[in-house]
Amino acid sequence: MPRGSSFLALALGLFVSLGRGPAAFAQTTGAAPPAAAPPPAAPVLVPPRPLAALEAAYPTEPGLTGEADVMLDVTVAADGSVKEARIVSGDAPFTEAASRAAPSWRFEPATRNGKPIPARIRVLIHFTPPEPAAEEETPPAAENGPAPKDGAPGKKPTATPKPAGPAPIEVLALGERRAVGTSSLGRAEVRVLPGAFGDPFRAIESLPGVTPIFSGLPFFYIRGAPPGNVGYFLDNVRVPYLYHLALGPSVVNPAIVDRVDLYPGGYPAQFGRYAGGIVAGETTKPKGELHGEANIRVFDAGAMVETPIGDRATVMAGGRFSYTAAALSLLAPGTTLNYWDYQARATFDVTPTDRLTLFAFGAHDYLGAEQDGVEQGLFDVQFHRIDLRYDKDVSPRTRLRQAVSFGYDRTAIGGQEGIFARDFLIAARSQILHRRSESVLIRAGVDANFDYYDLVAGTDDDDGRDLQTVLDQFFPPRQDIAVGFYADAILDAGRGVEFTPGARVDLWGSGGVTAISADVRLAMKVPIVPRLKLVSAMGLAHQPPGFVLPVPGLTIGKLAGGLQRSVQTSTGLDVKLPFGFEATGTFFLNGFFNMADALDSVGRAANGGGGGPGGPGGGPGGPGGPGAPPMDEEDDDGPNVISDRSLGTAVGLEIYIRRKLTERLGGYISYTLSRSSRSIGFSSGPAQFDRTHVLNGAISWDAGKGWRLGSRVVFYTGLPIAAADAAIWGKSRTDPFFRIDARIEKRWNFKTRGWVSLVVEMLNATLSTEQTGVSCGPTECVAQEIGPVTVPSIGVEGGL
Repeated sequence: MPRGSSFLALALGLFVSLGRGPAAFAQTTGAAPPAAAPPPAAPVLVPPRPLAALEAAYPTEPGLTGEADVMLDVTVAADGSVKEARIVSGDAPFTEAASRAAPSWRFEPATRNGKPIPARIRVLIHFTPPEPAAEEETPPAAENGPAPKDGAPGKKPTATPKPAGPAPIEVLALGERRAVGTSSLGRAEVRVLPGAFGDPFRAIESLPGVTPIFSGLPFFYIRGAPPGNVGYFLDNVRVPYLYHLALGPSVVNPAIVDRVDLYPGGYPAQFGRYAGGIVAGETTKPKGELHGEANIRVFDAGAMVETPIGDRATVMAGGRFSYTAAALSLLAPGTTLNYWDYQARATFDVTPTDRLTLFAFGAHDYLGAEQDGVEQGLFDVQFHRIDLRYDKDVSPRTRLRQAVSFGYDRTAIGGQEGIFARDFLIAARSQILHRRSESVLIRAGVDANFDYYDLVAGTDDDDGRDLQTVLDQFFPPRQDIAVGFYADAILDAGRGVEFTPGARVDLWGSGGVTAISADVRLAMKVPIVPRLKLVSAMGLAHQPPGFVLPVPGLTIGKLAGGLQRSVQTSTGLDVKLPFGFEATGTFFLNGFFNMADALDSVGRAANGGGGGPGGPGGGPGGPGGPGAPPMDEEDDDGPNVISDRSLGTAVGLEIYIRRKLTERLGGYISYTLSRSSRSIGFSSGPAQFDRTHVLNGAISWDAGKGWRLGSRVVFYTGLPIAAADAAIWGKSRTDPFFRIDARIEKRWNFKTRGWVSLVVEMLNATLSTEQTGVSCGPTECVAQEIGPVTVPSIGVEGGL
């Protein structure tokens, strides 16, 4: 096999189900069974596992290029050989290549009560074109199962005739397909995306429907919903924020992130309690071999290592540490900036169908400045999570997950006294997946969150105790409870037609006030002609009041004014183009009700923004910036942006054309044309961060001999300006913004195993500045600008 010509072979959900019931194999006798005979024990079924990497040659037809997927139904005989391989989906000539390779594959056969038996599995295979400098990939193990055993068989065994026996067991796919309308980013592609620094979470801003607040900052609107209405999850665990301070990387080491999914609207019923989109990351599956990655850059260093312990357990540890404080002290004396994060995971296979996983992760960011010889913390945020989960194959067709999470969030509010906003979190979730048939997958579950919020003084002296008394009087500790029930079903109607109806009910409690919400979801996918599909999604979502920008440990929480609501709809076309290109065009229309952001043009004075949003320090929508305590909805002193609920709409068109960045020549164009508005009473206007046009484009080229070059272009139009200031300024919006990111990599692959890369990367290589608003006097206006916000990086990466 030439390097790069292998493909991923992924057995989707090796969960065994009997093709016939036990009675089909029982021999009848004339005697009746004893009345007191106990029922027979349920058979212990273990699915087959590949003994080595499943490989096939990339087709050699002239002019053939690009990646491709082929689905096979493979019957594995009791001796581990492939008895039959039937094509389920795929295009020629890749289907022929997969069919030719399948007979050479060898498996550890399936067993029933320890006895080898024939089995049928469904395998999704991914072809990658041969590239001399391409990184070799090892096909992952079967989903939710132990990793394949190392070592290929010495020689191909000779097939021998088998006596007639029972029909083979059938391995049904419990693995979930990508939800309709979802955009996914894998680690391999993100790693070569310029300006993303290898972080899947940071690459979210390049997807259609995503509108940045300002260039490079980790806050964005998704189809008109502000950042505070966007939910962040890692392995279904709620995360308060995704990025480190000052354009830093994501709070999770990218080496453990398998993919990131963006659900812009109408998402699956398991996600709830957010009126905007959902960003969900999934960590990599445990591997049964020692492996790891490490990198060192001009501003931080990180590493991850995972190793098996025996045949049933794995342990992983990773983290990242920033040493920007030393460099920053040279450029800005008296200023301190640092961050760190950590991740640790342990898995143990109790039985072949039972797995325990303990996953812990957290992050810390700090920005301080010296004032009068004393360092004051301007930004001090940290969070920690511990997730214990138990996965079990209850039956051949049913999978169960039980999990409990513990969390701690803390944000320091500025000032010499020091006030900390804290959240102590306990969450539990239970989910069941049941494959009713090959065309029906049912998902249902329950999740519950308990949050304890409080404000505490940072000192324990007399002044601190006096401050704590005031805090307890005006902002007493608060307990929030949310319990949700959900269910949906993926229905395969045949010929590629798929429907996913779902529903969710949530019960809320906060500060002695309760509420209930009911959400409905519906998604569908309908082929029109070969390679062209109609996709549509809709949903109703609810969320308690919150700040425009998420602040760990600090929420509004008051339910007296009711829940925020959104109605999300989208319809589009998905087309497969020649040469490995894919394209989607999506029209969306969202309605927002009872929103707590109040971001209309007439409400900006209340937000302290003047003629525009007021720059990055404008705060999360309440007076006093990010550290402001929750406002009482009953308080009528001055403008109250919390009680002044708003209505809103967002309408737009998204265009996405891509060829995988991992191709020899890959790239994408992402364009969003949209209009987001807010209204309060009889006043209305564009939303504060409405941008009519947002364009992203990237290209990545494998130049050979380990060199890969890439560049990304970002362009978006300006922010709206209040009418009174626009009359003086002469324009209704700030100036557009444009930037170019660049990336150069030289990679060395070792013959046996491992790789090392030298990476030079720069965000905003054009050193562009950005207007954030205008400040107007009686006769003239002055543009408010930030930047140039730029991040140059030189680093070394490597892995095994």
